[in-house]
This record gives sequence, structure tokens and C-alpha cells, in this order.
Amino acid sequence: MTGHRTALLSFVLFLSACGPSSQEREAMAAEQSALAAADTLALAEAGFDAAAFDSLTWAVTDSAVARGRVVFSYSCQKCHGSAGDGSGGFVTRGDTLRPPTFLSDDWRFRDDHAGLRRQIFVGTATGMPHWGLEGLKPRDIDAVAHFIRSGLRAEGP
Repeated sequence: MTGHRTALLSFVLFLSACGPSSQEREAMAAEQSALAAADTLALAEAGFDAAAFDSLTWAVTDSAVARGRVVFSYSCQKCHGSAGDGSGGFVTRGDTLRPPTFLSDDWRFRDDHAGLRRQIFVGTATGMPHWGLEGLKPRDIDAVAHFIRSGLRAEGP
């Protein structure tokens, strides 16, 4: 029995010596994660249809801003912070996300409602969820875009 244990232990040690190191396994996992993120981003890009927003109407913009405030609180605030300044402090894969502030004068979607809706739907490969694939409907995406641009930015810090 002892001989079998020794042989088994030797075999296990041999296999572990032949396999990738922990650093190599981490690098392979990171590469697979990056490929998956790029693949998901491509799916979101392919699934985006600007026409889905064409028929959306709001009785008044205030209705969109009010609905957007609710959507922001459960979908966006944990990363972007309650003020939209990027201070949410959400941690993923051991890293704290540092999204850009919506409040700066040079924020790229300041005057681009359609671009902001696309960004929310598609997300990014570096942390922004692909909300169009994650279940937000076009009406909620439009509402949160209204809230960010007309409500949050108007309220200021």
C-alpha cells in the first residue's frame, strides 16, 4: 500500500511540474476573460439598433428624467456614484472601477443623447456593462440618458 501511495504522489508531482505555473494560469485566464469581453462587446454592437429608440415618446421630459432617476439608482449608481462623479467605488475582479464623471464640461456625451444611449446599450470591454444585453429596455436606456444629461448634470455636485 505504501508503494502505491508513493507512486501516486510521484505521479501527481510529475503532472504539476509539467503543467503551467500559477502565473501562466493567471495570464491564460486574463487572456480568456479579455477575449470573452471583446466577444460580448461585439454581440452588443451587433444587437444595437438606433431605430429601437425612434418611436419612444415622453409626455414631458420630466417624466423621462424621473424614470431615469430610478433606473440610475439601481443600474448605474454603484459604479458612477450618486452624483455621477465616478465615485461609486464598485469593485470587480479585485479592481475598483473608476468611471469618468458625467459632470465635467468636456464630458463626451454632454451634447450627444443618441451617443449616450448607444454607450449605455453597448457598454465597454473595460467594465461598463452591456446594458442592452443585461436587460434594460430601450425606454429605460433613453430615460437614464435623459436623467444623466438633463437631471443629474443640471443638479450638479
